[in-house]
Amino acid sequence: MKVAFISLGCSKNLINTEQMMALCRDAGYEVTGEPEGADVAVLNTCGFIDAAKSEAIENIIALGELKQEGKLGKLLVCGCLSQRYREDMKTELPEIDGLMGTGSYDRIVPAVAAVAAGGRPEEFGDISATTEEGERLVTTPSYTAFLKIAEGCDNFCAFCIIPYLRGRYRSRPMEAILKEAKALADAGTKELILIAQDIGPYGKDLYGERKLPQLLRELCKLPFHWIRLHYLYPDHMDDALIDTIASEPKIVKYLDIPLQHCSDRLLKSMNRWGTEETLRKLLATLRERIPGVVIRTSLICGLPGETEEDFERLCRFVTETGIERAGVFQYSREEGTRAAELPHQVPEEVAAQRVERLVELQSRVLDAYNESRLGTVMEVLCEGFDANMGCYCGRTYADSVEVDGRVWFTAAGEVPAGEFVQVRMTGTQDGDLTGEIEE
Repeated sequence: MKVAFISLGCSKNLINTEQMMALCRDAGYEVTGEPEGADVAVLNTCGFIDAAKSEAIENIIALGELKQEGKLGKLLVCGCLSQRYREDMKTELPEIDGLMGTGSYDRIVPAVAAVAAGGRPEEFGDISATTEEGERLVTTPSYTAFLKIAEGCDNFCAFCIIPYLRGRYRSRPMEAILKEAKALADAGTKELILIAQDIGPYGKDLYGERKLPQLLRELCKLPFHWIRLHYLYPDHMDDALIDTIASEPKIVKYLDIPLQHCSDRLLKSMNRWGTEETLRKLLATLRERIPGVVIRTSLICGLPGETEEDFERLCRFVTETGIERAGVFQYSREEGTRAAELPHQVPEEVAAQRVERLVELQSRVLDAYNESRLGTVMEVLCEGFDANMGCYCGRTYADSVEVDGRVWFTAAGEVPAGEFVQVRMTGTQDGDLTGEIEE
């Protein structure tokens, strides 16, 4: 039986997809990424915000059309959208033959067998009791891999539905993480990307204290070239962690710290840590103690109660702190969250305008950063030759996978994907850097 997997949403979701792929492979199924011609397609969905829900529904409809054309057998939908809208999906999306929630990824083999036999399985286990152990079929390029160190979230930000879809925070045992990391290193991984909804509290639930610094030091003993960290919430950035990041050469000096806003009033209403003053002090401390650090963050425009003064404060904050990378999002009013019930909801058109303004402002900060790199030589991880551009592309330590820019560079000879090269930066292009290999 041929089983096709399609993964939507974040890298954490991708790992669950890779685990399901391995389970199906071990059960004797042929695993593919192409739904056309498959007996069963498994769609792992995201249900975080409106855009993600729309993408998932569009994929369900497209796969349903393949079924109608006789090019696909059955459709099994799992993940966050299923967990969130189980009953609605059963009645509103007849294309679906089976459903699984986020607590049942390990039930993929019996679910596939049931749906292939004409059943309509529904697997919805305890979302706070899932295990993250087991093999994966890694789908990223051989030189880059994600490593999930925890699942779930205990932050309960007022605007976020994730804890209700993924359960409470659950750290993986350190020995299991290191075993998986060693296997990735042995397979040729050069860039290891640590992920969780929040990696900062790692270990507190298992060991009674945060163990991220210790875990990082152990990972740095393995033969990775880069170790990248996603995501570090500001309340967990203590001295021990900052010292570890600063002192370990393999840990790239790129920190993704979701801030969301800087208004004291909005931070409090959204159940977020800190104040504008403490956030400014944290960023100043990071820049002082980690030379060359590049900061990435997530920002939300249009939170309930956001005034024009709050927004202008956020604009000044971004400019004055020099945040090099930012994902700017329009607030999505999600049912089931506390923020959805708050008064003073910002009109969507106002929030959209604020997103445009902040994106434009932050792009100037990025342009200034890129200009500061001109003439310097930077280490670049080559990701291959782009025939359309007629040159190679890659990433520096300041560019994470998919979310940031790229470096476009020329070379006299062939440069294999996955090789680290030294590139002299000579120009900019649409927010990216351009350069040539330093001979």
